[in-house]
Amino acid sequence: MLGGKVHGSLARAGKVRGQTPKVAKQEKKKKKKTGRAKRWLQYNRRFVNVVPTFGKKKGPNANS
Repeated sequence: MLGGKVHGSLARAGKVRGQTPKVAKQEKKKKKKTGRAKRWLQYNRRFVNVVPTFGKKKGPNANS
């Protein structure tokens, strides 16, 4: 047989994965929109859903 040697026999295949403890899948939180979709949300928030008010405008981070 030409070429290099084979690393390990097939009898040991899957050894490490088999001996690791099973960990349950975690619940993922909702991922944020990116790219075009994020810009679309921004546009809607800033220009479409605007409530006309008098006086100084509130910033986007105002907690009142």
